[in-house]
Amino acid sequence: MTIDWLHFTPWSALAGGLLIGLAAALLLLTLGRVAGISGIVAGLLLPQHGEWPWRLAFVVGLLLSPLAWQLWQPLPPIQLSGNVGQLIVAGLLVGVGTRIGSGCTSGHGICGLSRLSARSLAATLSFIASGILTVALLRHL
Repeated sequence: MTIDWLHFTPWSALAGGLLIGLAAALLLLTLGRVAGISGIVAGLLLPQHGEWPWRLAFVVGLLLSPLAWQLWQPLPPIQLSGNVGQLIVAGLLVGVGTRIGSGCTSGHGICGLSRLSARSLAATLSFIASGILTVALLRHL
């Protein structure tokens, strides 16, 4: 994956960050739930009474948001490196990792850090260190 620096603007990044923060704040204030996508999707797979509608609405909103973006600006091209097998293994590792870490980057990095959670700080630092180490190993070995 590469960043489209030709079309990047601080305003689009700011707008995206504000929308993510607004969605996380609304979910916390209205339902008292943390907006971690791994936990939300896991709750869809193992539904509890009354939990399924808001989880489904959140995931559908995530999936439809690129369509809304296209009304304003074209989407950048998607470039994936690696083969299908590597992508599946990587996705499974991320899924297992988020369950072991009790959350993903969005849950810990956005919601947990904004709530000054020490556990989320440790998890976010682990995510960053793991990413740096993975890139270093893949590009230099």
